[in-house]
Amino acid sequence: MYSQPLDLEEALLVLKNSNPKVIAGGTDVYPSLKSGFCPSEFMDVSRICGFKEISQDEQEVRLGAAATWSDIVNADLPAAFDALKQAARKVGGIQIQNAGTIAGNICNASPAADGVPPLLALDAKVELCSQDTGTRVLPLNEFITGVRQTVLKPDELVSAVLIPPSPISMGSAFEKLGSRRYLVISITMTAANVLLGQDGRIEDVRIAVGSCSAVSQRLYALEEDLKGKTPQDVVVKAEHLAPLSPIDDVRGSGTYRLAAVQEQIQRAVMGASRR
Repeated sequence: MYSQPLDLEEALLVLKNSNPKVIAGGTDVYPSLKSGFCPSEFMDVSRICGFKEISQDEQEVRLGAAATWSDIVNADLPAAFDALKQAARKVGGIQIQNAGTIAGNICNASPAADGVPPLLALDAKVELCSQDTGTRVLPLNEFITGVRQTVLKPDELVSAVLIPPSPISMGSAFEKLGSRRYLVISITMTAANVLLGQDGRIEDVRIAVGSCSAVSQRLYALEEDLKGKTPQDVVVKAEHLAPLSPIDDVRGSGTYRLAAVQEQIQRAVMGASRR
């Protein structure tokens, strides 16, 4: 059975009365299914009114749940979103970017989800809707709890990703390492948002690393140590990477990942400082 509701109220009713597999772009649905298992019902949320909209006002930037990576790349957004746009261009090929959605990326909760580090560096929040309990908003770092795990309840839909205002002169940059340049799962990735003062020193910085732990991580201790320094003076020490727990797999060892991410952080900070 396949349904494609056109408004949120209808979608929440379907969700309450049955247990459909929610899809938007659908790019990860079949690869993630367990062998021999296929849901009997799908609900496509891509045509729900407002779900594809990207809007901004003084309070926030609102990325509708079904906004695609191509939508984000083409949106008129501040420089603080450059890292997210760079990540969007790294998500698969252009066909995937045209179909894959921002809510799908965070709901899949892959440690290698390219969109998550830039969103963490933007202090993103997730808006969730339920027919019975209404709407709740929580930080992205509380939404994703583990590998393929989120706090999304069975009767809830992600309706939007919300970004608080960033300083107009804040820049951002994204670095991704893979076994090849395109169409690759990340070995490591780093997003940095940087605000420089008039003296060229770092006033505010946010750094998030993915593919180096079960969930992408903000490096808060490193952020504090970098404030007041120039981008050229950035030094990443082993203790700064303590929140990370990279694994050994076919793409690279944990030791390699830690070494790579140290260089990535420096490149990302420098890239964000030039914007």
